[in-house]
Amino acid sequence: MTGQTSREATIFFVETNFQKLARRPGGTPREQAISSAQANIDILKKTDFPHWLETTLNELLSTIRLLDTNPQDQRLIQQAYTRCLHLQDVGATMGYELVTFTARNMSEYFEALIAGAPYSSDTVNLHVDAITLASKPPYCHLRPDQLPEMSDGLRRVVERVKFSAQEHK
Repeated sequence: MTGQTSREATIFFVETNFQKLARRPGGTPREQAISSAQANIDILKKTDFPHWLETTLNELLSTIRLLDTNPQDQRLIQQAYTRCLHLQDVGATMGYELVTFTARNMSEYFEALIAGAPYSSDTVNLHVDAITLASKPPYCHLRPDQLPEMSDGLRRVVERVKFSAQEHK
């Protein structure tokens, strides 16, 4: 400091409107809210989620069909990537761990494409087959470690693609 006396900083906390509302009396007790949320998730698993999963997979497949005809289209790559992220995010919550794993692996593939790796319809079709299988009984409720050949194989494929992306830089 140049010739000034040092002063201690004053720290003050600003209370937001959300914080005020959260501390208000009333509302639903935490345990009851968690129980209610879990019950709603259980209902979604049985009714709405399979339909959502099928719809989202069909959207992904439609995007991939378009991507097969124009593999350099960054907009389509980004769309496929986003759909994979949605599948990844929701799958584990709904108890579809294999769908989550396959979608995560597939999203890593699309990240590699975004980074410059060459498009491979074989790699995409491999992932499409895997995620389609993972979405159907009896596979939909399995964990990746219960199908080590498939999960290890998908990981190796994506690792090669990532390596290829680094070489193309």
